[in-house]
Amino acid sequence: MTQQDLPAPGAPDIEIARAATMKPLLPLAEEKLGIPAEALVPFGHYKAKLSLEYINSLADKPNGKLVLVTAVTPTPAGEGKTTTSVGLNDGLNMIGVKSMVCLREPSLGPCFGMKGGAAGGGRAQVIPMEDINLHFNGDFHAITSAHSLISAMLDNHIQWGNALDIDPRRITWRRVVDMNDRVLRNIVIGMGGPTQGVVREDGFDITVASEIMAIFCLATDLKDLQKRIGDIILGQTYSKKPVTVRDIGAEGAVTVLLKDAFQPNLVQSIEHNMAFIHGGPFANIAHGCNSVVATQTALKMADVVVTEAGFGADLGAEKFLDIKCRQSGLRPDVVVLVATVRAMKMQGGIAKSDLGAPNPKAVRDGGVNLQRHIENLKKFGLQPIVALNHFIHDTVDEVEEIQRICDAEGVEMCLSKHWAEGGEGAKGLAVSVKAILDGKKPKVTLMYSDDMSLKSKVEAVATEIYRAENIVFTGEASSAIKKIEKMGFGHLPICIAKTQSSFSTDPKKLGATSGHTVEVREATLNAGAGFVVAICGTIMRMPGLPRHPAALDIGLDEDGQIVGLA
Repeated sequence: MTQQDLPAPGAPDIEIARAATMKPLLPLAEEKLGIPAEALVPFGHYKAKLSLEYINSLADKPNGKLVLVTAVTPTPAGEGKTTTSVGLNDGLNMIGVKSMVCLREPSLGPCFGMKGGAAGGGRAQVIPMEDINLHFNGDFHAITSAHSLISAMLDNHIQWGNALDIDPRRITWRRVVDMNDRVLRNIVIGMGGPTQGVVREDGFDITVASEIMAIFCLATDLKDLQKRIGDIILGQTYSKKPVTVRDIGAEGAVTVLLKDAFQPNLVQSIEHNMAFIHGGPFANIAHGCNSVVATQTALKMADVVVTEAGFGADLGAEKFLDIKCRQSGLRPDVVVLVATVRAMKMQGGIAKSDLGAPNPKAVRDGGVNLQRHIENLKKFGLQPIVALNHFIHDTVDEVEEIQRICDAEGVEMCLSKHWAEGGEGAKGLAVSVKAILDGKKPKVTLMYSDDMSLKSKVEAVATEIYRAENIVFTGEASSAIKKIEKMGFGHLPICIAKTQSSFSTDPKKLGATSGHTVEVREATLNAGAGFVVAICGTIMRMPGLPRHPAALDIGLDEDGQIVGLA
């Protein structure tokens, strides 16, 4: 089936994906990337995992070049980073570049909540879309189970004599579930008598905020994975000494649960180009990048690798650079900044319900947001290409407003119609990206150095990227940071958890707000992942479902086909 045979642009993504003809993955992977069939672990005909043995065999191969896709501050529906990443990869392959894309796995919480799935959109999708959005190859379940095993073994240790003298009041390890469930944020466990465990306060985060997820996406191999898991700090003893997963003897069993999941997942796009989809931490509450092992493996197999970083560049790109790149040694060769007309309208003060109406003035007013993201990326030594993700209702006047902003900032803008036209609609963007890749490699600089204090690192990001005037640390946050530095972890990078809807910590402050105050209310140590989380404003590590969750519209039709999945 060709692109022309697919449902018309504007049809539901699931209908387009379902109408696409998938090719058997094993021969396709050998044709596209030279992967032998025995190196793949099939999950049916169209999904597979790449064996770690094959990955190890690639160690001496040279690396390809890396393209980072990030975005402006998003509307609630997102601005199409995944769609653009898939479309750009299709476009690069169409112009003769051996390219593949590395993406994050979707979480069930957003799929059934507000944002929907994360397999791309329109004619720039990875398939099988339904499988990818719902359970996929079981990685998130493995991560949830691994996290739960630690929780169970921790409480079991306390139940059976507490040889480590763990103080239940100072346990920092929370439970996780891969669903937006606000009532689980704060709970009491162990009720019902002595045989039910020790009574204590506990709570749930969403799986994508788990330190196991962060470790899963930053570890380089199974040995590194197990070492990092053992380093996780669960709480303190009565004498205030840290207690780790290694102390309770759980690191081996947890690694066993993750062993198969740690193999990257290989799928195809609608246009039969290769994609790794592996790991999925959120960027507003975690570090927002797919796994290091998937990215590094792709760089050994392809000449160009396209990868995304979650939400706007103030979150995803900053964490990609300051956390993933810092730890892995990766550096992007070019950055693509995704913008949309509708996002500029929202940043210009237009209500979500009115974003479809033409409004060049609102685009112009909201364009300061695009300008700010361009300026921020230049601070890292990166000259972005702006990919204007085109929607069918965008007007010429609105597009020209964005072109003027890009001209004023001295950056190239490419009007990309991959959503409607697939790779053909992204060829112009692909040509521009290739031209930069063929030139001089940029000298990427990070936002702060390892030897700065943790507070200074927070302040560097808050002032340079968010343009805050004041950074306020609550007493609780200051005390936690002091303890973390005293324990010898002051050299770690920081991962700021804040709203994705604004440069500030207030989601209602739109545009390019500056001079605001960033309040850090908590600080937690992720010793295994290798960063410190600074929780700002009202951001939650366990989101809730909206008033009308997407789950209300999802179901099966009379033929047993899934309907309503976005």
